[in-house]
Amino acid sequence: MKAPTYCPDCATPLGWITQAEDGGDKTRLRCPACGFTHWNNPTPVLAAVIECTDRDGRVLLARNAAWPGRFFGLITGFLEAGETPEDGIRREIGEETSLQVDALALLGVWDFQRMNQLIVAYHAQARGEIRLSPELAEYKLIAPRDLRCWPQGTGQALAAWLRSRGITPQWLAPQGE
Repeated sequence: MKAPTYCPDCATPLGWITQAEDGGDKTRLRCPACGFTHWNNPTPVLAAVIECTDRDGRVLLARNAAWPGRFFGLITGFLEAGETPEDGIRREIGEETSLQVDALALLGVWDFQRMNQLIVAYHAQARGEIRLSPELAEYKLIAPRDLRCWPQGTGQALAAWLRSRGITPQWLAPQGE
């Protein structure tokens, strides 16, 4: 997300201003007129390793319609105001795949600094007819032993889930290799 240029409180241009905080001096985008601080905190993103219990335990990976190339990843979405992370990932799975979630288990929390996100990942056991939202272009169902993890973001959550099942994660080769 792009940093703001102007103060949302008084419309003065923001500047990089150093100020004493609890942990010492910190330079942040601040308003020199009213003191507003743009904290630039990470955005919570929900993710799910979806195990399709009515499809021999295969895992659903999907390709976002906006992504270039043919990368398939976990179902993800933003936590909305007023919902718990568990409710949020159930909502995202339903909205994006139409699957019914029968069980959820927290896998862990990972930072994704390149996108300034904090990923809260779950293992979801789900079933039903898969109907993708317009946001997704296509999906694959892959047996756990055939999955390949990616090093960034949600790929770490997939690797943790595989390890929890006694499967040593296999990794995609980095681009250019």
